[in-house]
Amino acid sequence: MSKHPIVILPDPRLRAVSEPVGAVDDSVRALARDMLDSMYAARGIGLAAIQIGVPKRVVVVDLGKEPERAPVEDEEESEDGRPREPDPQVFLNPEIVWQSDERRVYEEGCLSIPDYTEEVERPDRIRVRWMTLEGTIQEAEMGGLMATCLQHEIDHLNGRLFIDYLSKLKRDRVTKKFAKAAKREQEA
Repeated sequence: MSKHPIVILPDPRLRAVSEPVGAVDDSVRALARDMLDSMYAARGIGLAAIQIGVPKRVVVVDLGKEPERAPVEDEEESEDGRPREPDPQVFLNPEIVWQSDERRVYEEGCLSIPDYTEEVERPDRIRVRWMTLEGTIQEAEMGGLMATCLQHEIDHLNGRLFIDYLSKLKRDRVTKKFAKAAKREQEA
């Protein structure tokens, strides 16, 4: 298990379409563990493999609260009202097979676009099909923050970023800001 650096905008890898996972083997399980370590270290709630430079259709999510992780705005509580416990989940080859007409707005951020958030409107409920680390196919309907998080991460697998949902003006502003920062870093 190891932590990997997060790929940051404007890195062109963020626009790559990721390849499906074939058989689940030790390398896929190790990738999932590394992704969870990297996500926790970056204090995130979701991560796509391409965000650590691996173009595979793997997503990890944990909406549970870790002691060292700050609460996420609009984070849901468990049914009994207590904060969620850590709940790491791994989705291999996830695909959205249905989405509701009802929409919901969340303030989204992205580990690949640090310190930048915007409101994004997405379907409120989705049905997702994925493969588990055991190689079985699962399908479930999800809503709320989990639906938003999975849509965000599945977008990454398809080379799409949450800023693509913003106006051209906002998208251009944030892209320029990160391009300038990357250029300054290369010159340093």
